[in-house]
Amino acid sequence: MSNGAKILSEMNDRSREVFRRVVEGYLASGDPVGSRTLTRSMSERLSAATIRNVMQDLELLGLLDSPHISAGRIPTQQGLRMFVDGLLEVGTVAAEDRQLIDTASASNESDITSLLDHIGGTLSGITRGATVVLAPKAEAPIRHIEFVSLAADRALVVLVFANGHVENRVFTPPPGQTPSSMREAANFLNALAEGKTLSELRRSISQDIANRRQEIDSLARALVESGIALWDGTDEHAERLIVRGRSNLIENSAEAQDIDRIRILFDDLERKRDIADFLELAETGEGVRIFIGSENKLFSLSGSSLVVSPYMNADRKIIGAVGVIGPTRLNYGRIVPIVDYTAQLVGRLLSERSSG
Repeated sequence: MSNGAKILSEMNDRSREVFRRVVEGYLASGDPVGSRTLTRSMSERLSAATIRNVMQDLELLGLLDSPHISAGRIPTQQGLRMFVDGLLEVGTVAAEDRQLIDTASASNESDITSLLDHIGGTLSGITRGATVVLAPKAEAPIRHIEFVSLAADRALVVLVFANGHVENRVFTPPPGQTPSSMREAANFLNALAEGKTLSELRRSISQDIANRRQEIDSLARALVESGIALWDGTDEHAERLIVRGRSNLIENSAEAQDIDRIRILFDDLERKRDIADFLELAETGEGVRIFIGSENKLFSLSGSSLVVSPYMNADRKIIGAVGVIGPTRLNYGRIVPIVDYTAQLVGRLLSERSSG
């Protein structure tokens, strides 16, 4: 049982209802929800003071937050996650939304990329969010990769395959990426890419990451054994080498070089992980997944959420994904079924095209 599910199961009905109504009110309006508002909507008659006490308890649990001096509360990221996982009531796709999606998918675009672009544009209009449609992954060898920054939170990857086919995919880059770091990532990948498919390229980089980690581990071991440093390697994504004392106490220049080398390797490892992340955007499990705020660094601008659903071919193999990016106060109950419906439709469409 996840931590969120455990907290939810231990809440009494009153706390659960206050929590649910605060989140629903916030998702609907974007404003903090106050105790007076809740006195009018609760199923049992409660005073504003009683509701305030419950809200304070929920705040101590890390589920609600007071954004400023106002008495209102908003859900935290942990609170939103718990709501989405345990209390979200998903609706069905409205008839008018379904008709718009069906019409877009029935367009007679001969090129799959143009068709997906058309569907993505329709989805964007319906949900009022930015959409991500990851096209089926071509497994032809790659000739060239280019990353183009479109905005702080949007980038385009252009894949030119050896057979002349070109794929454009819009994605949300990892936070902190700049146009120049994207150019570096592209240069690095292009040096390796010639003749490799995307999955072979991904394997090659994974091997590179494993080699870097081995090199860091062996260098660090020598420094730790000599008492110069402490190794805090509990979480492989947050390993740290803590150098004891001041660096000027390190008399042996070889040891100083080792520490510099480890620092360079760490930077290199981080960059390679980012590049591996770039390549794994469409690698996601079956079903609709919701990434909230900074939960997942690929889709994480603070204050944004991504609702994404993979789509499959006739062999039930995941070949791409459809998603909507919007504020964390997305209308999840409406958007989740829309994304799910669109993904299933795209999967069916592409299966029919490939067999036709």
